[in-house]
Amino acid sequence: MALIFGGDYNPEQWPEHTWHDDMRLMGEAGITMVTVGVFAWSRLEPQPGRFDFGWLDRVLDLLHANGIGVDLATASATPPPWLVREHPSVLPVDANGTRLEFGSRQSYCPSSPIFRTAVQRLVRSIAERYKNHPAVRLWHVSNEYGDHVVSCWCDESAEHFRRWLRARYRDIDGLNRAWGTSCWGQHYTRFGQVNPPRKAPGPGNPAQLLDWKRFSSDALLACFETEAAILREVTPNVPVTTNFMGLMPELDYWKWAAAEDLVSNDAYPDPADPVSHVKVALSYDLMRSLKQQPWLLLESAPSAVSWREVNLPKQPGRMRLDSLQAVAHGSDGVMFFQWRQAKYGPEKFHSAMLPHAGTDTRQWRETVELGRELRALAEVKGHTTRADVAMLFDWSSWWALEAVESMPSNRLKLKDMLYTWYEPLFERGIAVDLAPPGRDLGGYRVVIAPNLYMCTVEQAKVLRDFTGTMIVGPFSGVVDENEQVHDGGAPGPLADLLGIAVEEFVPLPDGRTQPISIGAAAHTWTETIRLAGASVLAHYDDGRPAITRKGNAIYVSCLLDDVTGVLAEAGIAEAPLNVEVCRRGPYTFLLNHTGTPQPAPITGIDLRTGHSVAEIAAYDAVVITEGHQ
Repeated sequence: MALIFGGDYNPEQWPEHTWHDDMRLMGEAGITMVTVGVFAWSRLEPQPGRFDFGWLDRVLDLLHANGIGVDLATASATPPPWLVREHPSVLPVDANGTRLEFGSRQSYCPSSPIFRTAVQRLVRSIAERYKNHPAVRLWHVSNEYGDHVVSCWCDESAEHFRRWLRARYRDIDGLNRAWGTSCWGQHYTRFGQVNPPRKAPGPGNPAQLLDWKRFSSDALLACFETEAAILREVTPNVPVTTNFMGLMPELDYWKWAAAEDLVSNDAYPDPADPVSHVKVALSYDLMRSLKQQPWLLLESAPSAVSWREVNLPKQPGRMRLDSLQAVAHGSDGVMFFQWRQAKYGPEKFHSAMLPHAGTDTRQWRETVELGRELRALAEVKGHTTRADVAMLFDWSSWWALEAVESMPSNRLKLKDMLYTWYEPLFERGIAVDLAPPGRDLGGYRVVIAPNLYMCTVEQAKVLRDFTGTMIVGPFSGVVDENEQVHDGGAPGPLADLLGIAVEEFVPLPDGRTQPISIGAAAHTWTETIRLAGASVLAHYDDGRPAITRKGNAIYVSCLLDDVTGVLAEAGIAEAPLNVEVCRRGPYTFLLNHTGTPQPAPITGIDLRTGHSVAEIAAYDAVVITEGHQ
């Protein structure tokens, strides 16, 4: 029942005598699981249909002999050179029609039948080979889907897109109605005339762009599901995952999580960003919310990464603090990229648990200490977090909001809107779940929809049935699932709930603000609204209603620089805390993300020391059982 501790292990990059040194050092660090084989396809299948498992056999046997479990990758993240040279059509094509070259990673078209057939052969061979190996604890399908290639615009993808559209709309008339093709003379008479939204002379059809986003997420998901089906057939008792990447715009993780046995995530908060801990906390709460159960941090950085313009190392103690933050938000372990720092390649300057400089380093000492502490926190594993507040978050609405240029303002960014509401809740130690529109909201005290640009009649009914306090942000209820404006305009099916009608969108120029009577200021966006049953809570300085309320529903018609007044109206009036407070089951995590000591806002006994906690040191964290002295 120990918390998982480990990282990506790439033994194929090192001479075999190094492996035995790795085993000794992994034992010293308390490693419980490593990820193996993520980019090993070219080593496992050096020629078509000819497999070489000897080196991987020895690695897995060695790990098992040393008590270390394996998150075994299916190695499909990058096709081998022989595949792309014999079948160049496997390589992806961008929106301009350029075929991308081999030499990095994820160099494949998700729709390629040649790629998928080769992957099936590879995965079945690996699964059959290791189906009874005692080291295998978890299957790691591919790697970071969508990180480099989200969409492919080749002819094969075009045909796949057409099949997807036929399944969605049944006939060409259904597509024409959904896409509004009478606009700009785009009426189709057969599916064969439809292409991906390649580079065109001017703005594209918003509905086509939206469906392309949906299709691209589904095409990659189909790749995952193809592998997962083989793994579940051969090894039904081994859970299957693939590593997500936080608030990733391109993939609908609500849909993806339903296809996984375990949600796992990669997180790389920027040490140079003073609020990175808030941003990553939101992504962790998303991971916990996807399946409403514990998840796993599958990749993180011990210190500096290698892919930013400037790659700052983490300050002393930040590796531990960042790791415990993930556990506080529901992760049942902490894993890193990677175990041993690479000697060559694009990631040779990416930090590792075991750095280039060896064991006489701060990095190694922090690795060993973190392993020791995670063992002591084993009883935290499996516990969940109860949240009284939920934020609604929908990928289709996000895609529709930001996919096209023909908007009243292109400055509306969903992540920014999410953070605006999340940060004051975070500062007050209030747990937040994320939820897709349409999920049952019973049990929450407050539900916040920072933006629901796309809102269906069915989704609106769930919100109307909610009995707690509802906060809805601007530019919501504008279009339906086909990107068509609701009859009567915004807020569409939310009109009865909110008791308002939007007469005009009034975006603000960059840098301009407009005062609101509650003491805050609007930026980026305002609206002219007409009351239809709602009362005014605040108005703009020109007298227009800015924030309204009808019954339990509050509407905010602008982007605010400070939403605490609205939260107070919803019954959330707690003062900010000096440290992050996270409750997970009977345990409370107190995390100090500042460079100075802070008084503990809650009394309790430190599980690590057994002493009462009065102060949290700079960049420190403690786990307590509340109320026990």
